[in-house]
Amino acid sequence: MVMLAKSVDEWLLRRILKLIGPAPIQLIFRNGEGISPQGVPPVATMMIPDRRTLWGLVLDPEVRFGEAYSEGRIYVDGDLVRLLESIYEAAADAPAYGSLYTRLASKWMDFRQSNSVRASRHNIHHHYDLGNDFYKLWLDRQLVYTCAYFPTPEATLEEAQVAKLDYVCRKLRLQPGETVIEAGCGWGALSLHMARHYGVSVKAYNISREQIAYARARAQQEGLSHQVEFVEDDYRNVTGKFDVFVSVGMLEHIGIANYHGLGQIIHRLIGDSGRGFLHFIGRNYPTPLSRWIRKRIFPGACPPSLQQAAEIFEPSNFSILDVENLRMHYAKTLEHWLDRFERSRDQVSAMYDPSFVRAWRLYLAGSIAAFRGGTLQLFQILFAGPRCEPVFWTRAPLYTKQSSIEAAKWTAATS
Repeated sequence: MVMLAKSVDEWLLRRILKLIGPAPIQLIFRNGEGISPQGVPPVATMMIPDRRTLWGLVLDPEVRFGEAYSEGRIYVDGDLVRLLESIYEAAADAPAYGSLYTRLASKWMDFRQSNSVRASRHNIHHHYDLGNDFYKLWLDRQLVYTCAYFPTPEATLEEAQVAKLDYVCRKLRLQPGETVIEAGCGWGALSLHMARHYGVSVKAYNISREQIAYARARAQQEGLSHQVEFVEDDYRNVTGKFDVFVSVGMLEHIGIANYHGLGQIIHRLIGDSGRGFLHFIGRNYPTPLSRWIRKRIFPGACPPSLQQAAEIFEPSNFSILDVENLRMHYAKTLEHWLDRFERSRDQVSAMYDPSFVRAWRLYLAGSIAAFRGGTLQLFQILFAGPRCEPVFWTRAPLYTKQSSIEAAKWTAATS
């Protein structure tokens, strides 16, 4: 029986190795000998202490790895980011990631996690209303929870987030007195930046209760309540006429089935003469987000391809003026977040149980690996109606430093 059990364990380990492809990692069951692809030194070791976890990884590696790691049933010795990066690289063509079971399970999750008005509120609360004190531990001082823009690799996270806010404003060529609608405003940093540094009036919508409360308090404290209105409501209920539409980090949460409707809403808001900006996590080609991420971290999320995003613009005859991919900037942003998260591990552990801490470590580390390897992209799209005045003749105005320097000085002086 012992020999049979040992042979079963070895078969399961080899089956797992085959499923994830030739990743340079070592797999160890309990305290036995490890196995790894021949001819390459392992970048990390993954120890699996029980047979139930082995079977789970064979049956559904996409979800069971995340669950087992979060529950402490998988241990990683070595660089977690590098291990995940290696798996992503090796598993690109592995059959488990395109199996019939995976596709059916993903479709079932899509059905359960709709992006209706009611479901969207639940999905957003699940992630963004964990508590502002939690996010303050590892985000920048303004709580910007989207990809930063690093003018130089040496820039701090605070500097890079201010640079991102200003980069968005420069792409839009905001002018004093213009009206701006922001959909999905987070903790309000971009709305307040636009009002303070560019003299525009902003109406910002968000369905996260804690974020809206924080943003309103900050606007009041900084004397900008007369310029910025924060509304706790769904983007589908936005009304009014505006010069500019902007959304940073919301598109991946609304569901691709709703893109045509979003395009109609944007057209209703800015007409044929307005301009707009979308900043979102995307894909090179249509493929669902990890089921474990959708189960534990971002319910209802789906990063689109550029082709899928075009459904927003084409029916309303919007012109796409500029597309940029900041993938490596997001990888670097996440490196800062993970480093701050790890340095705040004791405080996070005091707030949440160990499985939460491990799940969020895995989410941040896996996101770094995904952006480094190109599994995920970060797109910025500037667009405009057919009667909009030209936004810029060349890209030269995007790279002026003056506005970013002034904004960074202000942020440093008020922090």
